[in-house]
Amino acid sequence: MNREQFAAWRKSTYSDDDANCVEIALGNRGSIGVRDSKNPTHPALVFTPSAVTRLARSIKADKHL
Repeated sequence: MNREQFAAWRKSTYSDDDANCVEIALGNRGSIGVRDSKNPTHPALVFTPSAVTRLARSIKADKHL
């Protein structure tokens, strides 16, 4: 089985000191990984670039839930 590999996880500079945030990384097959910074060994959520773009546009337009 080919699993997505992620390197260089990044946390926002806006994250608080309690590490209540998510980290993102680019995958080796073009996807974007999102994980909980408090549990980095847990599985990451994996999204396509187009899904992340749609989410960002929705948030900017204040259409998110």
